[in-house]
Amino acid sequence: MHWYEDDAFWSDFSETMFSERRREETAELVARSPLLEFAPGARVLDLCCGPGLYLVPLARRGYAMTGVDLSEVMLERAGAACAGAGVDVRLVRADMLKHVEAESYDVVLNVFTSFGYFDDPRDNLQVLRNAHDSLVPGGRLLIDVLGKEVLAGWIGRPQLVDLGSAYVVQRDTVLDGWSRLRTDWTLVRDGTAREASITSFLYSGAELRALFEQVGFTEVECYGDFDGAPYDQHARRLIVSGIRESSGRGEEER
Repeated sequence: MHWYEDDAFWSDFSETMFSERRREETAELVARSPLLEFAPGARVLDLCCGPGLYLVPLARRGYAMTGVDLSEVMLERAGAACAGAGVDVRLVRADMLKHVEAESYDVVLNVFTSFGYFDDPRDNLQVLRNAHDSLVPGGRLLIDVLGKEVLAGWIGRPQLVDLGSAYVVQRDTVLDGWSRLRTDWTLVRDGTAREASITSFLYSGAELRALFEQVGFTEVECYGDFDGAPYDQHARRLIVSGIRESSGRGEEER
């Protein structure tokens, strides 16, 4: 079993990754981000939606939201969050490596560094192709990751996350000449430690832009945050946006 297929992992560490504070911050971000302003009634796919941090505020803005995730635990929490907020959201359990809904969405989102999970780089490229094919012509893909350049600016000592009744120690290790990252987590609760490790590919702005273009996206732009700031030495995230052309460019390259 790969780490991302382990529902026990998502259940145990979701409080670290998706805290209530982060939920509130995400709602504020959606309210002010120019990158998350879409056409009225836009059909939006949140790919790897987790517990629905983006689903709820985007649905409240009137977008037709679909959340896709492999984890049953995360989908259950997303469903509870949407029901509690009184928003109608479609939820689908599916693998992003295989999930395609041809020309069904105006926007595909992939946030919280949920890209680059697969050991084979061809599989990660396939995720981009699936997103491309799920968009209508003129539709937009938006991916948010911790860019290689951003990570280089702060990686170092282990980090401690205080959860009140528990705490998590996080250690990051760069692998394979800055092409991959391993994050080791130790959760301590009630005197018992639970350990987990996740691995993913690391991308620079130039590398992720090139993958977008290889698949056939045009008007590819890199941003340093959801406020639309440039991807430069002040960047906090790497956000890449691309448009699916109506001509079907990129299909001949497959």
